[in-house]
Amino acid sequence: MKASVLDLRRRMPEVLKALDRNERVTILYRGRERAILVPAVAKGSDGAPVKVCHHHAFGMWADRNDLDDVTTHIRTMRQGRHHAL
Repeated sequence: MKASVLDLRRRMPEVLKALDRNERVTILYRGRERAILVPAVAKGSDGAPVKVCHHHAFGMWADRNDLDDVTTHIRTMRQGRHHAL
């Protein structure tokens, strides 16, 4: 679906229904594409919401050992840069 800025003001329920149908909405400003709205909840082929744990970024830091002790990690981050001189 394509919608102008004026459509967003006057026909927002239609735009939201298009997003509910899992459609992308292209926002036009003076006839040119400015943005693309995508539905917030990704849906699979069966229409059910996709779980976050299936996202490719989920668990990407699972093998990092430097974050085991949060207090030490924060203290290291907040250290001044004078130690690097």
